[in-house]
Amino acid sequence: MSYPFPGMDPWLEHPALWRDVHHSLLSALRDDLSPRIRPRYFLAVETHTYVTVPPNLPPTSRYPDAMIIHRGGTPVATLAPALIAPFVTVELPRHDPLIEGYLEVRLVPTGEVVTVIELLSHTNKSLGHERDNYIEKRQSILDSHVHFVEIDLLRANPPMPYANTHTSDYRVFMRRREKPFQARVYPFNMRDAIPAFPLPLLPDDEEPMVELGALIARVYERASYDLVIDYTRPPDPPLRQADAEWAHAQLEKQP
Repeated sequence: MSYPFPGMDPWLEHPALWRDVHHSLLSALRDDLSPRIRPRYFLAVETHTYVTVPPNLPPTSRYPDAMIIHRGGTPVATLAPALIAPFVTVELPRHDPLIEGYLEVRLVPTGEVVTVIELLSHTNKSLGHERDNYIEKRQSILDSHVHFVEIDLLRANPPMPYANTHTSDYRVFMRRREKPFQARVYPFNMRDAIPAFPLPLLPDDEEPMVELGALIARVYERASYDLVIDYTRPPDPPLRQADAEWAHAQLEKQP
């Protein structure tokens, strides 16, 4: 099955699939841009590390002191019966690291970081500690002398600060180093083609266009996502009724 939409496929946003899409799209961005900016620039994959807790923890107690899982039997009677106390077995929260990538455009041979490209994930967009941590790192980039590009292809959860001035399903946020107090936002909706945008580089250097829509279609077909997506079920999060009807009309056109 070929890529079924002119823009973003909302079924790709499912949390169980997005991590694979996230890694695949970052790799596709690097493979597409690297030949077009060499030999002056090198495009490196860097990572954020997030700490998560077991998914079955109640949302009101993200970092509990302990979690009861079952009661034990009567302890061995090594003391006087009056001093024997019942016990419980508890499971301590496991802080499993989650590593997510982003891209850095570096100047050759100095290694100076010229541009940071972030592709948002559910981890850094969901409300909570991880989002706060990401926003803090994001602000440090905005305060620096570095270009910043942030791609948000997830409808779930609120947009990031400064990228929320226009209501839309998706957006690309760009802050150029030569205009530190201005930013450009490319808003677009599920039915729209994903807008192309220039990759910010140093002055006088030709800036290649980032054709994100074509890259997503290419990743979709190479990864065979059509084999694992159930288009008979609504995407996560669900679409507005009019958009859902439009999406199913697009899918019916597929051979």
